[in-house]
Amino acid sequence: MPVHGPEAIVTVDTHRPSGRIDDDVYGHFLESAFFGNIEGGVFDEGSPLSVTGSGLLRGVRTDVLALCRELGPGPIRWPGGNFTSAYHWEDGVGPRDERPSRLELAWGGQESNRFGTDEFLAWCEAVGAEPYLVHSARDVDEAVRWIEYTNSARDTTLTARRARNGRAEPWKVRFWGVGNEVYGPWQMGHRTAGQYAAAAREHALFMRLVDPGVKLVGVGIPWRQEEWTRPLLKRAGSLLDYLSLHLYGASTHLWTGDDYDAVVAQSLYFEREIHAYSQLVTALAHDAGLDRPPALALDEWTMRHLEPACWPEPRPGADGGIAPRETTAWDGGPGAGDPVAVRVNRWSPRTVADALFCAGVFHAIHRTAGLPAPVAMANPVNLVNANGLVVARPGGAVRSAIYHIWHLYRHHTGRTVLPSQVEGPSRTASVVLGDNRGPDGSLLTAPMTVPYLDVSATRADDGSLRVAVVNRHRDTAVRLRLVLDDGAPPAAARIHTLGADVPGLGAVNTLSAPDTVAVRDLGRVEADDGTWSIPPHSVTVLSL
Repeated sequence: MPVHGPEAIVTVDTHRPSGRIDDDVYGHFLESAFFGNIEGGVFDEGSPLSVTGSGLLRGVRTDVLALCRELGPGPIRWPGGNFTSAYHWEDGVGPRDERPSRLELAWGGQESNRFGTDEFLAWCEAVGAEPYLVHSARDVDEAVRWIEYTNSARDTTLTARRARNGRAEPWKVRFWGVGNEVYGPWQMGHRTAGQYAAAAREHALFMRLVDPGVKLVGVGIPWRQEEWTRPLLKRAGSLLDYLSLHLYGASTHLWTGDDYDAVVAQSLYFEREIHAYSQLVTALAHDAGLDRPPALALDEWTMRHLEPACWPEPRPGADGGIAPRETTAWDGGPGAGDPVAVRVNRWSPRTVADALFCAGVFHAIHRTAGLPAPVAMANPVNLVNANGLVVARPGGAVRSAIYHIWHLYRHHTGRTVLPSQVEGPSRTASVVLGDNRGPDGSLLTAPMTVPYLDVSATRADDGSLRVAVVNRHRDTAVRLRLVLDDGAPPAAARIHTLGADVPGLGAVNTLSAPDTVAVRDLGRVEADDGTWSIPPHSVTVLSL
């Protein structure tokens, strides 16, 4: 890589690690009846690409399974999401042809229940992931029965039923969610802060009586946080291992064109929100007399691709993106701002800008390691389809642009965080505050300093140093000068990089062009005058 452009000095302290990253931050999320996550994605009965014969994996897409296994995924959250609030797990066990078909109340579809608890747990086992089941928190008896069905080794009616359904041994599900977004009126079982605090305590208490080893995720909140979190920690904090936090970014490129700079900067908004909630949870846990605060589970997060709601409904395209449709330019006129009525386009493919944003969020998560309330689990929306990591269509499956970020950080960065400091070029910008809009429909912003280089330094278990670098600049390389403990700079590094060779900032992967955005292994690269050139719009990991 030729050396050119401005220079950034990155100083890494290798002697005083600041914390350890939990592998569970590289987790995932699947939601039933949600835009091809399960049916048409993970599970596709009748497809020539699916498992045939008998057994719990019958109907599972083999190509999707292989791509998910390749990730080395962390915990996978299921069945939702909003879907969870009206879901009854017993609808989805037993002979498939005898299961009820229900109206699906979260997304307006229909749930066949042909892919249920045992199928999901068998699929997780096949891909090498831990399951993370989420209960609605509307019925303690139902939650207790679900854990008994999945985890108990005792001889009961429910465990005998599990054996008849194909699994004699306990599934040993470790992660359980006590509700999903119950603070919102869009949830069946919506509750006030006090009501949820009482319900969470009762659920957690009796779920733990069935299996004391479970890890429980309580519902945290992205707004009015003290009002919600204080009573929850006071009533149920001693029984909860995590509090959830849901954050969404917003991209307008579908109607405004190039919004690369706005997308890649939004990881700064995520970092601000994550640290603020971590500090609040720590303080409120102390006030509640807890021995330790719950960790944070960022168990829903992504970059949403918004579009005017007046456009024709998007449909999945056979090649991996959106099916052809006629759209019109937003004609609000100069200064009219964004359309008031927008929706999320669930079939819009992931871009290189999305990939850089996701890498920036990982760096933000890494920087919480060592805090009393770190991000210890994270699950993006979604693993398969619906703007996910894996895109599945009847003709095959493909790794999206962001798939490679998870693979890169899971397999090529370390887990011990080393403090790093960056002195380099930056810009001042109005950063979009995620998917938060004012009354006129415009996205909310705040002024921030956006560094071009975002760096996360880690030590791998083999002792090697890994330096992950995001260059947010759209068209200029930045020279990286690495200083280790104020000593001599390294002479060479093994380099993996993504984004430098894409044909444009809107580049995506499709079934016909699956490797447009992918990680390139450059091998051993010598430093040039003590620096490496980090290409524009790229994510690079240097291994030393």
